[in-house]
Order: sequence, then C-alpha cells, then structure tokens
Amino acid sequence: MAPSKSQILIVGGGNAALCAALAAREGGVDVTVLERAPLDESGGNSRFTAGAFRCAYSGVEDLRELMPDLSDDEVAVTDFDTYTEDQFFDDMFRVTNYRCDPDLVECLVRQSMSTLLWMRDKGVRFMPIYGRQAFKVDGKFKFWGGLTVESVGGGPGLVDSLTEACLSRGIDIQYDARVVELAFDGKNVTGVVVRRGGERPETVSADAVVLACGGFEANPEWRTRYLGPGWELARVRGTRFNTGDGIRMALNLGAAAYGNWSGCHAVGWDRNAPEFGDLAVGDQFQKHSYPFGIMVNAHGRRFVDEGADFRNYTYVRYGVEIMKQPGQFAWQIFDAKTAHLLRDEYRIRQVTRVAADSLEDLIGQLDDVNSDACLEEIRTYNKAVRTDTPFNPNVKDGRCTAGLPIDKSNWANTLDEPPFEAYAVTCGITFTFGGLRINTDAQVLDSDLRPIPGLYAAGELVGGLFYNNYPGGAGLMSGSVFGKIAGTSAARGSA
Repeated sequence: MAPSKSQILIVGGGNAALCAALAAREGGVDVTVLERAPLDESGGNSRFTAGAFRCAYSGVEDLRELMPDLSDDEVAVTDFDTYTEDQFFDDMFRVTNYRCDPDLVECLVRQSMSTLLWMRDKGVRFMPIYGRQAFKVDGKFKFWGGLTVESVGGGPGLVDSLTEACLSRGIDIQYDARVVELAFDGKNVTGVVVRRGGERPETVSADAVVLACGGFEANPEWRTRYLGPGWELARVRGTRFNTGDGIRMALNLGAAAYGNWSGCHAVGWDRNAPEFGDLAVGDQFQKHSYPFGIMVNAHGRRFVDEGADFRNYTYVRYGVEIMKQPGQFAWQIFDAKTAHLLRDEYRIRQVTRVAADSLEDLIGQLDDVNSDACLEEIRTYNKAVRTDTPFNPNVKDGRCTAGLPIDKSNWANTLDEPPFEAYAVTCGITFTFGGLRINTDAQVLDSDLRPIPGLYAAGELVGGLFYNNYPGGAGLMSGSVFGKIAGTSAARGSA
C-alpha cells in the first residue's frame, strides 16, 4: 500500500496564509486552509490594504521582469531610480531604531524580489503605484520612499488572485472555520481543534500547522493590556477577526513571545470611520497627505513635524501620536497650493471634511478645536516658513520653518491661498507588532528557543520585525516572504 500523502493545515486566509498554502502545495503535500471569516469577509487584513509591496530592485529592468505590462512610454516618463538591498536594510534598521531581528530582516530583504516573481508565476499581477507614490514634476514622474510596486486590484485583487491560484492547484479552502486550539501530544503539534459555523469543535489531524491568522488588533482587551490605556478606543482599520487566536494558542503550548508587544502599526484614519474596516471603502479612510499641510490637535497646536520624512516612514508613528492627543483626534489643514496633491482617499463620500474661503471661517468649523489658539498657531507657522527654498513633493526639499517649537523639515508652505480644506482624523490600528518568535525556516520557537515540531508561523503574528515604526509596504512583503518559507518548511518537515 502506498503511504498516505502528508497533510498541512494553514490557519488564516490572507496574503501570508495563501502564500504558505501555495508553497506547501509545491512541496507535494495536501493542503487545507482554515479561514475564520465567512467567504464575504475573508482575506484578513490583506483585503483592506492598497496592495503595496516594498521590494529591493536594481533598476527598471528588474521592475520590467516583475511587471511585463510596463510600457516603453511609461518607462520614458518615469524615474524609477533604484531601491537596493542595502537601502532596504537601512530603512528597516533606521525606522525600528535598530531593534529588528537581523536574521529575519535578511530573509525579508534578500528574498523580497524573488518572492514577488514567484507570486507573479502563480498569477498575481503587479503594477507601479503611480497614484500614491509618484508626482509629476517637469513632465516626469519620480518614485520616492522605496515603494514602487502594488498588486493589480489592490488588496482585494491580491487576495482574489492568490485564492484562485490555490483553488486551481487543488487546495481546499474552508470558510467560517475558526481554529480554537492546537492539538499537541506533548512534543509535536498534531493538528488543530476547529469550530465550523459555531458548531461543536472537532479535531483535525495534520503533519504540520502553519499559523498565519493575524495579530490581536481587533481584541480591545488585549490592546488595552499590551498597548496601554486608551487603545480600546482606537478604530480597527481591517478585519474584525484578528483577535490574537493564533498567538494565544501557540503561547499556551509554551511558544516564545517576541517583538514589540507595546507597539503597533497605526495611522491617521477618518475620525468618523466605523469600529472595524469596511470592505466597500477599503483603505480609503486613511489620510496620508499630511506632509503637504499641517496637523493640529484640540488645543489648536501642531504636535509633530509633518515633513520629517516621506510619509512611508512616518505615517505609522504619527498614527500613534494622534492617539496621544486630547480626545484622540486631529485636524489636517491644507490650502489651494497643495490641494491637488491630496491622495484619492480625501475624495471619498464618507470623509469628515470642512472647507472655507477664509482661515477664520475654516477654523470656526473645526469641531472640538480651540479656534483662537489655532488661528494664532497658523499665523505663527506662516511667518516661519522659509519661502526662499523651492517646493518639490518628490524629494525631501528642505523647504522648512525656522524658530518654531516643532519645526517642519520639508514641504513647508504657507497656508494663505483659498479655498482652505481640513480633514478630521483619529487613530486607526492596522496590526500589532508583538507576536511569536520564529527562526529563518519559520518554525515557531518555544521559550527555550527550540523549534516546536510541526508548528510554523507567518504574517502579522510574527514578532521581531517591526519596533515603534514600520516602512510602508513591508507588511505585505514580509507576509509573502515568510508565508512562502513557512509553507516550504512545513512540507519539507512533514515528508
């Protein structure tokens, strides 16, 4: 009798989970994906993203290999520059204050482009992020901030493409299947306990399990416990199903906790957005054009350097800063000089926006803001702008203020040309940074730093990559890289 084929279970249904499933299937094993959400809410946080991937590339030829639809005309009017592995390393270490795990970061950076090419071969299509990462100056687009590539169709397109790839390869995807416990014989993980549709739990055996079911950002009790008081009030940018189940199950077996448990990816998010993400709106509640204006709090005061760096390197940190402000909100203010640079997310129907032809009228409409103090703040800011330096949104232009308690380092423009616009934002949490400790084979380690046989992890529940901050596009990229590694390792380990 021929030996039975190994069975791998993937817990989760987003980018990391589906990449793990595809990689495991390549290893010649049977694969089942157990997704907690129903079909119409499936895909985890991945479905709520814009689909941006941070990857290393040496020039346009690397990008043309990844994106064969890139035309000669597009190349002619675009400066793609380079984003080398060294630049990727520098960004990861710089924004995390050199705390990120060097071994995991090496996997992420070195395998970024090869993983995207692997995904392309599975049917995922990519394109340049013209709408959000490049402005046209003197007739030419220029990409900035190391973020050039997005999946066609954004996050929903990414999840749909990966799902189709899985189904076409015979991978079984089960929805409304919540894994509540890991089966464990004292040494090896031998399967999972799953509750389908709220029915009685049942045990499903497996040769290996890959956990790829997100962090704990949708769990207000855990947010308050680990991130701190007040975090129960944050809006959740994405799925309501990421409540830390995978982390909890692994910790119950003795897995090592790792990473920045008091840190998270959080952004400026529309103040009146719903409690959880809305798939009809996707990531459009975010408000990331603040480098071209100013942000004020309830006291009418600026509280961050809006132009400290490209938004790719500040938006996560500034989401946390908004959470620290009185009432957990801020207003972003722009005038006519930069209104045309605002991203498309500022034009959605559900936006909290006010506009006026004078600053006095605009500030009078800002709910919960000290109007007199805010007008004084703007007048003081306007006088401090160094207008002798040219404004250029594609580079850190050095157009700054001088003499303020918090100076603006780049992209400083006076707010004096009507009409004026303002947008109310609060904090939207994307994912948590603390999680499980893995090695470079994506094996989950126990508290003695030994691999737990049969258990692997990938995606947002992996700790050690991000501390306090995050370079944009690194989340999906890490999910894909470590998802692929986890699936490959699980198949190899069960052979």
